[in-house]
Amino acid sequence: MKVLVIGGGGREHALAWKLAQSERVQTVFVAPGNGGTAGDAHLRNVPIADPQALADFAVAEKVALTVVGPEAPLAAGVVDVFRARGLRIFGPTRAAAQLESSKAFAKDFMQRHGIPTALYMSFEDAAAAHAHVERHGVPIVVKADGLAAGKGVVVATTADEAHAAIDAMLGTPGGRVVIEEFMAGEEASFIVLCDGTNVLPLATSQDHKRIFDGDQGPNTGGMGAYSPAPVVTPNVHAKVMHEIVQPTLAGMAREGHPFTGFLYAGLMIDAQGQPRTVEFNCRLGDPEAEVILMRLKSDLFEVLMRATEGQLASVELQWDRRVALGIVMAAAGYPGTPRKGEVVGRLPAAREDLQVFHAATELVDGRLQSSGGRVLCVTALADSVRVAQQKALEAVQQIQFDGAQWRSDIGHRAIRA
Repeated sequence: MKVLVIGGGGREHALAWKLAQSERVQTVFVAPGNGGTAGDAHLRNVPIADPQALADFAVAEKVALTVVGPEAPLAAGVVDVFRARGLRIFGPTRAAAQLESSKAFAKDFMQRHGIPTALYMSFEDAAAAHAHVERHGVPIVVKADGLAAGKGVVVATTADEAHAAIDAMLGTPGGRVVIEEFMAGEEASFIVLCDGTNVLPLATSQDHKRIFDGDQGPNTGGMGAYSPAPVVTPNVHAKVMHEIVQPTLAGMAREGHPFTGFLYAGLMIDAQGQPRTVEFNCRLGDPEAEVILMRLKSDLFEVLMRATEGQLASVELQWDRRVALGIVMAAAGYPGTPRKGEVVGRLPAAREDLQVFHAATELVDGRLQSSGGRVLCVTALADSVRVAQQKALEAVQQIQFDGAQWRSDIGHRAIRA
């Protein structure tokens, strides 16, 4: 069978890599893909982005399953387009994807359905937003309402930071910000598969958002991740399913938008083990996808086919017991204005316990070049977090491109614990 993966980042490379391992899959198309998917004999890049053109391609190639990677096509309604054409696709509809595409919608939804999250207010008027910060003080969190590639959040520790974030986010017509109370604790990524009725949890993971070691510097789309996340104890896992995931699925169904696809709850877990929802994403996280899919032993194609048939209740996932840890190699200037066009040197050979997933690369005249902020995600499997970190770092240090930056402490919380 043929499969289409929509997207071109590290998450999509990992999805395509995993789907291609199925005995039932003949070809995996990736639209538009990147330099890593272009260099894999099992994958084929397709330079198409428009939802209708993608649906035309799926019809012409008799694609059996389409999987949507990033948030932008979901917000644009690609799932609605495919379903209207009778095509099998895994992802939420445009209406359901509002859980990610609008922070205000998500916060209002959580309030309606009693899902634990931070106290918040939404603003379109800058003066009112500034006054709110003055009343409540810092630390405080300022979020852009719409999609921002994982970088539309400012955790302000000074009033000046908060006011600057408000001005930046409300500087465009129709802008809106959500301002939340600061939540203390440890973050974790809790991602599940949904078929509209049933929920199947994936392995837990923890992302590292700040660009520098020690969780310093500005937020990024993610500088690395590891799985499983020890902070998600069995007790926390049960609470998240009972208090966050299942009420979300039930609430979406009651409101007429049954949720199908990957549902990602970004969690803040306090010292008492109580989880609250930081935000929802309607797709696999990145770089969480790379570490989760490295550990998945089940046939992903078979699982997602069952999900599109509403039969996730009959699926049991199998996981590698080892830890997976991924380190992102980012371009100079990231997360601000990343430098592009740097030639990427020879990559270490792929092994059963080591994969280099491409996030922003392209082949130009046969040479691999950087094409964005997060360039590669070097992902290793090992029996402990510390050994997986060492293995990934050794591989990172073999890869050369000018201006490359990475964190050397991915997984530090688990190692310290």
